[in-house]
Amino acid sequence: MSSESQQSAFLDTWTDTSVHMFESVVAANRAALAAFGLDADGTDERETTDRIEADEDLPEWDTETTASAPDDVSVGDRFEFSKTISDGDVREFAAASGDTNPLHLDDEFAEKTRFQGRIAHGTLVGGLISAALARVPGLVIYLSQDLEFHNPVRIGEHLTASCEIIEDLGNNQYRLSTPVHNEDGETVIEGEAVILIDEQPE
Repeated sequence: MSSESQQSAFLDTWTDTSVHMFESVVAANRAALAAFGLDADGTDERETTDRIEADEDLPEWDTETTASAPDDVSVGDRFEFSKTISDGDVREFAAASGDTNPLHLDDEFAEKTRFQGRIAHGTLVGGLISAALARVPGLVIYLSQDLEFHNPVRIGEHLTASCEIIEDLGNNQYRLSTPVHNEDGETVIEGEAVILIDEQPE
């Protein structure tokens, strides 16, 4: 066997061994991540519902509040909640609500509509307002909500519900503006809500 043939055979063996070793390391890392409930990109691959805890935030949510106690709440206080609307969110909402309109679930159908693609349920998007109001300190009870839908929400859009107290109605009741905006600053929902901040159970 010539020296060139020997070098080529050695190189092939070395390459095969290196590739096998690399693939083994990748597989081992994926297995380790899976053991901790993480996907290969380091994100939590468990169902969102399996990760929910009362009065806790998930890592993929962003929240902001300007009041820290029920007695501090006053006109001008803001409460924000931001998240990306995923395909999973849309499908889970369809299953939970029974709203299986193909506009939300069927790509081929939705492409033929005025929206030229799937959009999120309006009520799912409106749910971000409820999430923002859950950041008001105290036991918050939703009394009413008015909504106007201005723009469709695409799968994968990042949205922020920004609730601001605009009137103290007395008896621990407050009126709030409740717009929802996308990451480009476009308004997708306008509205107002009334909440009651009730006493916490002992």
